[in-house]
Amino acid sequence: MAKPPVLKPREVAAILQQLGFVEIRQRAAHTSNTVTQDGRCTTLPFHPGRDLSPILLKQIAKDIGLTIDEFLRER
Repeated sequence: MAKPPVLKPREVAAILQQLGFVEIRQRAAHTSNTVTQDGRCTTLPFHPGRDLSPILLKQIAKDIGLTIDEFLRER
């Protein structure tokens, strides 16, 4: 497995939407969205001008029960 890419929050949100996740809450203070599907949930941070690190991308994939490779196949 190669090192996961650095993605923008909007790209990750699009992948999650393709997987059937929907936004259930947005917190304005830290601008993060919580998305859910069938009891699985994760928090996706949205910070202006900042990308998501590969470590955070791995954690999001783990939160929803996928490997990083399975998650990136949806791109």
